[in-house]
Amino acid sequence: MDTNHQHTHEITISLMSDGSSYKCRFKDKESEIEYLKYVPRPVLTVSPSWTSPGDSVTLTCSVGPPSAGWRFFWYKAVPDLSRYYTYYTYELLAGGTTGTEQDSYILHGQTHTAGYVCRAGRGDPVFYTQFSRVKFVWSGGVNPAASLTVSPHRLQHFSTESLSLICEGNSAEWRVMMADEDGRLSPCYYWGEMTGSTCNTDTRASSGVYWCESETQSSNAANITIHSGDVILVSSVRPVTEGHSVTLGRKLRTENLLYNVDFYKNDKLIPNPVRGELLISAVTKSDEGFYKCRGRKSPQGLENLTSAESWLSVKYPEEAASSSVFLVPLVVGLVSGVLLIILLLLFLRRYRKSEASSLSRSQRTNQSAATDHMINQGETKDGHYASAPPDESSLTYSVVELKHLKKKEKHDEPDESPVYSDVRIPSAAGKSRCAAEEETLYSEVKPGTSDQ
Repeated sequence: MDTNHQHTHEITISLMSDGSSYKCRFKDKESEIEYLKYVPRPVLTVSPSWTSPGDSVTLTCSVGPPSAGWRFFWYKAVPDLSRYYTYYTYELLAGGTTGTEQDSYILHGQTHTAGYVCRAGRGDPVFYTQFSRVKFVWSGGVNPAASLTVSPHRLQHFSTESLSLICEGNSAEWRVMMADEDGRLSPCYYWGEMTGSTCNTDTRASSGVYWCESETQSSNAANITIHSGDVILVSSVRPVTEGHSVTLGRKLRTENLLYNVDFYKNDKLIPNPVRGELLISAVTKSDEGFYKCRGRKSPQGLENLTSAESWLSVKYPEEAASSSVFLVPLVVGLVSGVLLIILLLLFLRRYRKSEASSLSRSQRTNQSAATDHMINQGETKDGHYASAPPDESSLTYSVVELKHLKKKEKHDEPDESPVYSDVRIPSAAGKSRCAAEEETLYSEVKPGTSDQ
């Protein structure tokens, strides 16, 4: 065995609380460190973190100093259910193969819950940072391909009660995930038991955002609060459709009554004639906010019981949401259509004017030719007009085409340029068409010599 042969190994040691690390390369024999390189972990932020269908989301990737010269790469986190622990693979987003100089990336038309990751690189050869932690964009809207149902159907639960999280959709395998208030991710088996597509929790469940995911789909998310107090707010798990009604209630841990119950939105008291519940008959976007309730244990008691806060989400009707996606192209199409019609009408107008002008010129030309012909027919030898028109029965109509004659010198002989005239004599009454056609006369007219 060659004891002088050395093996070089590289390990990564995380020394920083933010997840950044140092890469160490060392040799077996001397156990000496060849180099020590700091590898930062960028921080990814998303805004907004809760969205309505069709919203745009901005991803921002931050790298610690020195921050100059980085290019940023953007990825979608794809769940890998074949691993026991929470594991994701990363797929580059569109246009992200060479990275971006900007430290932000905009997602247009976000529709469902999804996770994202970033990292940065610089230099040649490229030195890459670590991947950031997965950050999620949450959507409470229902996804037909993936749906989370919470039982009991409310956002707040007592710490002593269990709940069931049920996954439904176009997948044979699901896992229920939770992100706590610090963004740490954990699957169902950390705080419950996954049986098929249902996660049944025990008292280890904590407040956080819950959702279902498969390798191809992610469900709507629910921001669930586990409350250790004696009263909770009863509110809808899913967003309320604008224009619909919603009722907020309260629930005690015990069977005792709660007196003088008031409801608050964003810490402001809501005037409400009914003390036991809050009814909003026609919800609008302005009704979104954090709600809580407060009451007394007894009618004259001084001890107040206050619930935790829960966010009431309002969504547009699906018809309006779907139509708004096509609103801009629809308006553009209508405007383009109107402009096209106007241009077509202007073209037709100009064309008709052109036709009318051509027709007018043609009529004036024909009238001029007819006038010249009538002058030739009605003029006498001395240049005067005949005083009486000829009898119509004896009129002979002729179409005479005169070819252009070149002007000759005085003593030159003119060229013979015969003009053929088709002379038709109107048929007399009682004659057949054939008989009339037989009376057509052809004459050859030769211009005389000019005396000029």
